[in-house]
Amino acid sequence: MQFDRLRRRDFIPLLGGIAAWPLTARAEQAPARQLIGFLSPLSTATGSKNLQAFRAGLREFGHVEGRDVMIELRFAEGAPERLPALAAELLALKPAVIIAGGPQAAVAVRNLTKVAPVVMNSSENPIALGLATSLTRPGGNITGFWWGDEGLIGKQLELLKELVPGIARVGIMVDPTDRNTTEPLKSLPAVTRALDLVARVIEVHAPTAFSDALAIATRENLQGLHVSITPLFIGHRTEFTALAANARLPVVYGIREFVEVGGLISYGMSLPGRYRDKARLVDKILKGASPADLPIERPTKLELAVNLKAAKALGLDVPWFLQQRADEVIE
Repeated sequence: MQFDRLRRRDFIPLLGGIAAWPLTARAEQAPARQLIGFLSPLSTATGSKNLQAFRAGLREFGHVEGRDVMIELRFAEGAPERLPALAAELLALKPAVIIAGGPQAAVAVRNLTKVAPVVMNSSENPIALGLATSLTRPGGNITGFWWGDEGLIGKQLELLKELVPGIARVGIMVDPTDRNTTEPLKSLPAVTRALDLVARVIEVHAPTAFSDALAIATRENLQGLHVSITPLFIGHRTEFTALAANARLPVVYGIREFVEVGGLISYGMSLPGRYRDKARLVDKILKGASPADLPIERPTKLELAVNLKAAKALGLDVPWFLQQRADEVIE
């Protein structure tokens, strides 16, 4: 009887140990949450749509924020000079991968590390920036998307010419500190010759200069404007489109977000679409792929958006064939 009691006494802790072992093992085997850094030159409000698209893309690949991934956000709030310090903050957290919004963000990270994986988007050639050795095999720690101009500004100005009868003089609004806008200027002389246009480049350094820039366009009898995608213009797109409408100047933009807040027409790639696509590359990196082996991709589709209300306010008729071609028509 005593022996039986001893056996039971010894056996109960043993059972407890057996019962506890699978729980301990499961805890030890539970996957750690991988950290994704998100670095953007835009403001928090302006970049929210891109962030939502990225999060949606992650969910499509089975990554649940808070369960197996965490996202650490850093927005430069439209001040690109803040990007190096923000990049350093993210790298100190040892992220599994960093999302770099725009070439300035990618360069800021690259200047600090050649090890941490980066998924970027750039309008400038990543090879010329030193971010990759080739598009098919980047060879370093950076991959992502490149939508180099390669005539895009010509297609945008061609659309403006289709909308504005007899247009001959156009203004090209640029932020001289951002190569997103200065890079396309290389092809501008050939483009304007082909379209029989005279172009006037107008430099804009800050939102406070919008009114002065539009006054120059009016004073010099420019009949339309071209505005590219940079943090300066994107972050203040509502303000700029309203000022352009008051000045009665037709403007072609590079992304549909301008048209959604009252701009006339846009033609270019989808920013939220690119961020959704970034989730696919991030998924591969989180599963062990190296950015060195992931080709830098080019967008296969550009989108056209037209605002009929804006056109009517300017006294312009949008041709039916143009409306048929548009991906979005705002009534």
